[in-house]
Amino acid sequence: MEIGLELGQWVLEQAAAAGASAAEVMMVGGESLSAGVRLGEVEKLKSARERRLGIRVFVGQRAATASTADLGDDSLRRFVADTVALARLTAPDPMAGLPRAEEYARSWPELDLADPSHRIVDAEQALTAARAAEAAALKSDPRIKNSEGAEFDSGFGEVFLLSSGGFSGSYLSTSFSLSAAVVAQDEQGGMQRDSWYSANRHLSRLAPPEEIGLLAARRALRRLGARKLKTTRAPVVFEPELAAGLIRTLAGAASGTALYKRSSFLLDRLGETVAAPIVTIVDDATVPGLLGSRPFDGEGLATRRKYVVEQGVLRNYLLDCYSARKLNSRSTANATRAVGEAPGVSAFNLHLQPGPYTPAQIVASVRSGLLVTELIGFGINQVTGDYSRGASGLWIEDGEIAYPVQEITIAGNLKQMFQAIEMVGDDLVWRSSSAAPTLKIGEMTIAGS
Repeated sequence: MEIGLELGQWVLEQAAAAGASAAEVMMVGGESLSAGVRLGEVEKLKSARERRLGIRVFVGQRAATASTADLGDDSLRRFVADTVALARLTAPDPMAGLPRAEEYARSWPELDLADPSHRIVDAEQALTAARAAEAAALKSDPRIKNSEGAEFDSGFGEVFLLSSGGFSGSYLSTSFSLSAAVVAQDEQGGMQRDSWYSANRHLSRLAPPEEIGLLAARRALRRLGARKLKTTRAPVVFEPELAAGLIRTLAGAASGTALYKRSSFLLDRLGETVAAPIVTIVDDATVPGLLGSRPFDGEGLATRRKYVVEQGVLRNYLLDCYSARKLNSRSTANATRAVGEAPGVSAFNLHLQPGPYTPAQIVASVRSGLLVTELIGFGINQVTGDYSRGASGLWIEDGEIAYPVQEITIAGNLKQMFQAIEMVGDDLVWRSSSAAPTLKIGEMTIAGS
């Protein structure tokens, strides 16, 4: 069978016939192409097509999930019956169940999720773009001595979600990305690598390959001659990509799953001040064209714009229906799921709203401190907020970049770090489903030799 709303309705009927009291069906189909080169030669060329169907069935308060790629009628009947039988063997969970009928999305806006001109690009076009990015980097400076490759990825997909509770919806999406990573070497033989990328739902909105290559080269070159530091306390400036990582960490602590498991430093803090007044963090899946946008969440609820933090105050947790019931609250339509899995919780388009300062003004405000350009490892305790990450970056003296540094660790506690944000930049750019401008934290421990 071809995936579609008709097939989904048939599967729901099969689940009811097998004894399910309620059920959901999720189907995905799509195609993708990945093309990679290194030093001009093809290193990777992969094409894939997918059709998959997943169900979540309930027998009273007992539930089971499963998925299959075999969409023949007889196979699907057995698959559905086996999943219902599996549900009967699971332990009952009083919080399990579908959304209430009145919670489902009934209409949604057009969100520009699919490029009308392209599904996926062909292999030759993908390889040409990857080669152009890599070549631009290699030609930009004689100190760019090697390449770790450039890669172009392209994907097209369709999603269908149906529920015995009365929901039925679908949408199409496309995505395109191009990246390059290169190695720089100085006269003393010291080597540094770095990368850059662009991603968008529309092919024409990707950054030009030459720009991506040049930025990858510049980022690698600025790391040459990196020094070590002595342990100190000083201001720390986070580049946008790394600032976005901080925001994702806060969103993870604000997720319903972490909260009902009591593994979050934001537990019981709704309505309290958790960050500096200049910090406003928004999650909005309804922005047309962004990579995290979608018309409905993984349970069929209409997505919407919401403040996670507004002027420093924690306004919303991020909840799916299950975590909302556990917390005696209501879903914020932040359910996400893979085919054949139960819903979880995730932000969609998470961002820190920009401030008034240019990145240059933020750097100029630092008498002596660190501009972080790379973080290593995951030394974050979500329960206590303790934060410790390996890092490298650029040392700032008297408001100017002085020299690169490496083999350091930055440490603090997220509760204090968000309160200590002193400046937020104006350089918000969307290249993934989370984004932030440059930001400055007043003081952190910077551990070196």
